[in-house]
Amino acid sequence: MAKKTLILYYSWSGNTKKMAEKINGEIAGNDIEEVTVADGTFDSDMYKTNDIALDQIQGKEEFPEAQVIDIDFNKYDLILVGSPVWSGYPATPIKSLLEKMKNYKGEVASFFTSAGTNHKAYASHFKEWGNGLNIIGVARDDSEVSDWVK
Repeated sequence: MAKKTLILYYSWSGNTKKMAEKINGEIAGNDIEEVTVADGTFDSDMYKTNDIALDQIQGKEEFPEAQVIDIDFNKYDLILVGSPVWSGYPATPIKSLLEKMKNYKGEVASFFTSAGTNHKAYASHFKEWGNGLNIIGVARDDSEVSDWVK
């Protein structure tokens, strides 16, 4: 039997949203929700946004609050978390999302989109930020998602 699955994603430019919607179309009976941040948190310029995120990662600025509807995470067996890659890290709203999920007992997996090759450390940073969660995998595309859902 397929797991009850929730797809949560943060998308800065729209690429991660497209992948989340593609995955959503391939999984029957799941829910999908976009994670947002307050207006003005990031710049429309990719390089300025990257600098803001680096300041957050380095502790010079607070991580932005992940805004998502009130969800009972524990009604799901699996939560798929989608994110772009920023300087090898998940987008910084993902850190506060994972903190909101800290009491979640099910499985967590992440998919990501990347414009460059700076994604090799993504998995280790995602696992570090999700410390205490049952993380079963991280994939650059949707190739492993059907296995996670089974």
